[in-house]
Amino acid sequence: MIPRVHKRGSHTFGLLNYLYGKGTHEEHVDPHLVAAWDSFAPDPGRDPGHDPQATKRQLQRLLDQPVQALTESRRPAKHVWHLSVRAAPDDPILSDEQWGEIARRMVAATGIAPVGDESGCRWAAVRHADDHIHIVATLVREDGRRPRLNNDAKRSQAEARLIEAEYGLKQLSTGDGTAAQRPTSAERHKAQRQGRERTAREELRESVRRAVTGARSEEEFFGRLAAAGLLIRKREAPSGDLLGYKVALPDDRNKDGEPVFYPGARLAPDLSLPRIRERWSADSDQILSTDIPGSTSPNSPSAARRQTATAAWVAIGVVEHGDDAVAAAYIAAAGEVLDALAKTSAAHTRSELRSAAFAFERASRSHVRAVRGHDRALRQAARDLAHGGPALGRGEDGATTAMVIDMLFFLITAAAHWHAKKGHAQQAEAATRAAEHLRNAYQPAAAQPLGVLYQRGRRLGRPVLQRQTVLLHEALPRLAEQILAEPGWYALAATIAEAEAAGHDPAALLTDAVERRELDTADSVSDVLVWRLRRTAGLPADASALPGKGTTDGRPATRKAATRPSAPGRRRSGEETPGKSR
Repeated sequence: MIPRVHKRGSHTFGLLNYLYGKGTHEEHVDPHLVAAWDSFAPDPGRDPGHDPQATKRQLQRLLDQPVQALTESRRPAKHVWHLSVRAAPDDPILSDEQWGEIARRMVAATGIAPVGDESGCRWAAVRHADDHIHIVATLVREDGRRPRLNNDAKRSQAEARLIEAEYGLKQLSTGDGTAAQRPTSAERHKAQRQGRERTAREELRESVRRAVTGARSEEEFFGRLAAAGLLIRKREAPSGDLLGYKVALPDDRNKDGEPVFYPGARLAPDLSLPRIRERWSADSDQILSTDIPGSTSPNSPSAARRQTATAAWVAIGVVEHGDDAVAAAYIAAAGEVLDALAKTSAAHTRSELRSAAFAFERASRSHVRAVRGHDRALRQAARDLAHGGPALGRGEDGATTAMVIDMLFFLITAAAHWHAKKGHAQQAEAATRAAEHLRNAYQPAAAQPLGVLYQRGRRLGRPVLQRQTVLLHEALPRLAEQILAEPGWYALAATIAEAEAAGHDPAALLTDAVERRELDTADSVSDVLVWRLRRTAGLPADASALPGKGTTDGRPATRKAATRPSAPGRRRSGEETPGKSR
């Protein structure tokens, strides 16, 4: 159940006219009163034999009586209070009696008409659709005093949680004030008329987030906005200093044909110019010991993805064990990485990656203020992804995409756990949804490169496989039997053989890969170890690029992608993640 306190107004009749009207798109069906301060209050929607317009005037005069009883100098300028209460999409349809009781509870909880207080404000609740009501009240009590409405929005949210539990409705999370502003109903209807999947506000928020990703200066940021085709207005002080900005879609216009501009802060709290500048100022800080020193920026999609996987690997540990302010910075930077990856990945993974970035946007902000600068390695990774350009869905590009998605899945899951421990319910749920989209993107990304490795592993000689089995039992005694029973074991065996041929100690690689990050909840431990070993040992992610003579049994390795009998990818089961049970 979603209560929303709207901006206060000055015209009671105007709001009643809207609530009892047909709506902007004929969406108001059978508007009628379900409750009011007085059981004899007139209902313009259902009072038979009366002129609805005259009855609305009558209801307006009754609501406004306490206001008009005051001298003009004492009347509040904005005396109209408006609260809408909407059921969740999956909730059952409630009766008028149930909605009436919900309205009474809301006006009592917010301070409009406390229980047992006969001098409370006058109010009326109108239902014009199955799933919601609107409550209109006038902000002068019967005794001439003003109501106490401190934190009315938070109190309505708290009451909604109680109502959900008592009525058996979907349990929603209470907001903490860090969420981006939701599109208004007018914006949603406008998007439907224009045939847009999302509102202009949502499209602009995604475009601005992408422009911020990895940017290091105002010039670069505004250049990216212009390149994306957005209209830009800058707000300057008399001195010429830049104070803020607004953006608009070229084809989103108001009734006068003018572009509809949105300030950055109205798109999301962290997209205001001062908050964006915090990222740029931190880029000049010295990299701390927890960051990854990079020599040069990768100039190819695959190199950028491999570097991003390394940065994500380090970030997991920081989110799990670091200071809260530093962890918050890494989580925010992870959002930039998701944006950059979604923008530059191949078509067969782009949709799920874009959904992951869109979902994680809510998880990138909380009341824990991020200390920027520590996140420089992740922000550099996002920048490298953007500058590396579009990746192919095959070869090293495709394989490193699977590698980085695997690493990001664990980073985003760590962020979900961090938020859950802090009591950030909405952020934890958003991170969990983002992780599910990453899981879905991983499957098509990993199928081809793991299929090649599987076939290579199947062709390893029996003595080699026996030796690797012994190695596995010695290095990972607790996980060995599980790994050997997985289809992905052959892909891991091929990877171990390559690492050994390249001069690495496979036992040390395996031990390090397991000890530094948990694996108990992975359905396919072997898949996860494949990517961790290939990244650590510097092996090509795409094994089909290796020469055929690299196989130990002397037979040439196939260069054709083959599918394993069961290729579950990296699945995680049996783990309780915040907001959802897998």
